Amino acid sequence: QVQLMESGGGLVQVGGSLRLSCVVSGSILNIDAMGWYRQAPGKQRELVAALNKKGNTNHADSVKGRFTISRDNAKNTLYLQMNNLKPEDTAVYYCNAEYYRPYADYWGQGTQVTVSS
Repeated sequence: QVQLMESGGGLVQVGGSLRLSCVVSGSILNIDAMGWYRQAPGKQRELVAALNKKGNTNHADSVKGRFTISRDNAKNTLYLQMNNLKPEDTAVYYCNAEYYRPYADYWGQGTQVTVSS
């Protein structure tokens, strides 16, 4: 059983920055794919950014150029650097980890990000 613990959320003004962290209870190198998702009130959960085992990344169009996903293998930690935050970025942000064989899917508890205008 893998546990994911997010931190780093909070209240920030428009244009500000936050860095989210997701600490993995095991080795991050064993995970096939990781991602950051977010869910705003009344909306579906959406993928914000993803990173695979090889280190390839993918960012949603709405955050390209502002958000960056990365990982620190030594600290077993996934990050999401968020710059130039906008009110529409307000949501609960979740960390996700996927193993492919056998398939397993894990989620963190979420961290609230609120951007005030």
